[in-house]
Amino acid sequence: MQHIIIGAGPAGVVAAETIRKYDPEASITIIGDEPEPPYSRMAIPYYLIKNIDESGSYLRDSVDHYRILNIELVQMRVDQVDAANKKVKLADGNVRSYDKLLIAIGSRPVNPPIPGIDLPQVHSCWTLKDARSIDELALPGVNVVLIGAGFIGCIIMEALVRRGINLSVIETGNRMVPRMLNEKAGGLLKKWCLDKCIDVRTSCSVQSVTSTENGLKVSLSDGDELPAALVIIATGVKSNLKILEGSGIEVDKGIIVNNQMQTSDSDIYAAGDVAQGMDFSTGKYEVQAIQTTATDHGRIAGMNMVGKATAHHGTVNMNVLDTMGLISCSFGLWMGIEGGEQAELYSPDQYQYVNLQFNDHCLIGASCIGKTQHIGVLRGLIESKIKLGVWRQRLIGNTNLIMEAYMACTQDLGYSQ
Repeated sequence: MQHIIIGAGPAGVVAAETIRKYDPEASITIIGDEPEPPYSRMAIPYYLIKNIDESGSYLRDSVDHYRILNIELVQMRVDQVDAANKKVKLADGNVRSYDKLLIAIGSRPVNPPIPGIDLPQVHSCWTLKDARSIDELALPGVNVVLIGAGFIGCIIMEALVRRGINLSVIETGNRMVPRMLNEKAGGLLKKWCLDKCIDVRTSCSVQSVTSTENGLKVSLSDGDELPAALVIIATGVKSNLKILEGSGIEVDKGIIVNNQMQTSDSDIYAAGDVAQGMDFSTGKYEVQAIQTTATDHGRIAGMNMVGKATAHHGTVNMNVLDTMGLISCSFGLWMGIEGGEQAELYSPDQYQYVNLQFNDHCLIGASCIGKTQHIGVLRGLIESKIKLGVWRQRLIGNTNLIMEAYMACTQDLGYSQ
């Protein structure tokens, strides 16, 4: 059996290892379009602050890991998937045949249509190649402009500041991390960054980037012009779908899959950022660009590719973020639902915020800043769909009772329907 995996990220690597576990004789090939061994993009900030070298970002300790498992690594871009003939065409013209194919090519940065965005001192922070460029330009004392205060932007923020640069962050939304925090929480995160001497501007956009004798000039919608030695783009990502053009595989925002990670072609599977998989909270099929989701997808796809029927029951939408030492997180339907109830704690002077969202007697979503000791409990309550009974009303009155509620309900103590 010939298994080909397009994509050398967490989903692809976990899928390959899963296939090998259950089929010692299968031929397994991982094809990735970057020159490095499979690595984690989430490790790039640690590389930028010199906590690790490049090898520290690798998903496995040694390239020998793949040789020992008899997994072939091919470093080449795939240009086309020929589903009708069960082949993939590589950029060098070579063609590979497969019996089962997994597409795990992830996502790509989305660059806003800003004049000057293609200047050599403007970079995304998505690949190790990007990280090398940033490492060369983000020198102590220089001015850096970061476009985007979303999840990716906030991940790299601390790494930039710890390099001793002067940082300005420009966010078009009215708050930081608008896709995981509401206005109160996102505003609190902004206050934290301002207190750390980071210039954060929300409800503001970059109009243009131009070259000057001393570097770059960044023109903003509020009328200001910022000098910069480096501009970093962190304005979101989009699923990589180009190689599927003409393949007949059904796509939407990502590749549409069933609960076995199988596409509209029964011999082709998809996993990770490129897959439109099931959301645990809604039951809908959506793209969730989260590494834990990618590894979950990869394992399930690998199981099904070797004939071990395994259903994906959905992944809880989960984000945990460390921004300059302040931890924020969101789980499930953190924004709530129409007709649902909520509980809230807001202590801006202490940089603490908790928001709990309920549907009847169940916790369906949560977001927190600065109070993270119960992260595991919140996730557990959402995933288990435990009925809180009288504890729902107690939590609405006091969010600090979350551990007591968990203990009571899981041990069936103090529970009342």
